[in-house]
Amino acid sequence: QVQLVESGGGLGQAGDPPRLFCVASGDTDCIASMAWYRQAPGKERSLIAVINTGGSTVYADSVKGRFTSSRDGAKNTVYLQMDSQKPEDSDVYYCYGLDQSCNVMEYWGKGTLVIVSS
Repeated sequence: QVQLVESGGGLGQAGDPPRLFCVASGDTDCIASMAWYRQAPGKERSLIAVINTGGSTVYADSVKGRFTSSRDGAKNTVYLQMDSQKPEDSDVYYCYGLDQSCNVMEYWGKGTLVIVSS
């Protein structure tokens, strides 16, 4: 089993770049790729960044060029640096982990709320 815990959300102003953290614990060696999703009230959860084991990252068009995600394997942590924020980036942000080698399971954090004021 793997546990994912996000932190770093809160209230910020547009142009004030917060950094989100996702710390993994448990069977972290089983985790292949990790990702960040976000969800607004009444909307579906949407993928914004995928971080592969090799460190390569793919971004959704909505955040490409503004958000940067990275992974520190030694700390079992993934980061989401949110630059050039916009009010429409106000969402609950979720960390996701995919276990394809041990239990073939998906793991989700509980989410962290980011509010961006104009």
